Amino acid sequence: MALAGATEGRLAIIAGSGKLPLFLAEAAREAGENPFILRLKNEADPIWDDFDSALVGVGDMSGLSALFQKHRISRVVMSGAVKKRPSLGEIHVNWKSILKLPMALRTLLAGGDDAVLKMVISLIEAQGCHVIGAHEILPALLATTGPIGNVEPSSDDWRDIERAADAAETLGRLDVGQGAVCVGGRIVALEGVEGTDAMLARVARLRTEGRISQRRKGVLVKLCKPQQDVRADLPAVGISTVENARAAGLAGIAVEAGRALVIEREAMVAAANAAGMFVVGIDRGLKGAGE
Repeated sequence: MALAGATEGRLAIIAGSGKLPLFLAEAAREAGENPFILRLKNEADPIWDDFDSALVGVGDMSGLSALFQKHRISRVVMSGAVKKRPSLGEIHVNWKSILKLPMALRTLLAGGDDAVLKMVISLIEAQGCHVIGAHEILPALLATTGPIGNVEPSSDDWRDIERAADAAETLGRLDVGQGAVCVGGRIVALEGVEGTDAMLARVARLRTEGRISQRRKGVLVKLCKPQQDVRADLPAVGISTVENARAAGLAGIAVEAGRALVIEREAMVAAANAAGMFVVGIDRGLKGAGE
């Protein structure tokens, strides 16, 4: 049986780096789809031998449109990390997107990640395709409210979660990042363009240098940006997030329930349990950050 909401035409997965695109492709295949993989040049991992795929440049809308037409693609999901924005010389548009070119160039030069993704979605939909979210293919990836694992936050942890969540929400409104780290009530790191893992490495370094308390552990919170289009770049956590949070000396991780992805859930929970760390889904609409 095809995925809910499927229409005539093929599903395409635009694949950046990481394992999420593969999980989505496998889930789509299990649901009766025959997904076509659009591997982003210099971004996608070499894991696509079992799927029909083609290589396309990050800014090559003309090439992307030609592949949509050739393979009768009607639905598109965007997944995986993209580390580098295309240069001006890598941008190729067709007649369907030429009128959007000035807006696209301004956004690439000055917009945050959310603005860029919304621009990309509009360019794809100008080709006649419908963009859907990763959670529509694999809803089980979404974080649930409450502990995800055996360890629960302490009262001190909940206070850090509240403060980090406030910081992450403010950061998101500015379209800068999705994550914040709070230690003992003090915001010690905000996520920028470097991403979550690099931010956690910075926290670990600051801890080693004695600039962050050795006695208090602290938490990482990742939230969806308030204005974010949930069809692209939902915050995600996985095994590497747990490992890097542990290396940074944190007590645990909180993510937004229903608006964040948990990758390789069983393996991630096992790693968190083994490290004595919590992973918890929080609902910003509930008093106490979902406590």
